[in-house]
Amino acid sequence: MDENALIRSAQKGDIDAFNRLVLAYQHQVYNLAYRIMSEEAAAADATQEAFISAYNHLNSFRGGSLKSWLLRIVTNACYDDLRRRKRRPATSLEDLMGDENGEAEFDLPSPTDGPETIVQQREMAALLQRGITTLPDDQRIVLVLSDVQGMSYDEIAEITKSNLGTVKSRLNRARAKLREYLLQTQGELLPENYRLDSNQG
Repeated sequence: MDENALIRSAQKGDIDAFNRLVLAYQHQVYNLAYRIMSEEAAAADATQEAFISAYNHLNSFRGGSLKSWLLRIVTNACYDDLRRRKRRPATSLEDLMGDENGEAEFDLPSPTDGPETIVQQREMAALLQRGITTLPDDQRIVLVLSDVQGMSYDEIAEITKSNLGTVKSRLNRARAKLREYLLQTQGELLPENYRLDSNQG
């Protein structure tokens, strides 16, 4: 795929070219939205909104990483949704626990894994996702971009429009809070082979 050629065509109004770009990045964009929102429907809405915004503003794209540009747009869409929710909170048990039918795993289980291992991996993934949802929005987004999406500090700074110091500080605080959450919940919820040694630093 010649991405630059597709971008130029899409900027001239070629819908097919833009759709090919959507297909190339929709999974990554949706995955980021799901990690931030923790709800399948909300993530799908943010993803759709992000691609509509990307199409409408494609002529403002001046090169660089299209992936980072798209992830910045969907991050902003999630921020907007989270701010709207705070103005009119409506929390249900399903919201707190996440959508069981959603994309709950961080990694797909290996075909060689036994049923018990797969169940434990899914339990751990669900627990981590619940822990992520307890973080403040700015820390949650930085953690997801770094530890789930595997993005560099520079990329995260670009996406969140923050300086590197702020990114590192938010990430350190987010990791500390997530570790604390896991330590607090490990007694009943964390599968035994994933449990942390609370005596370790």
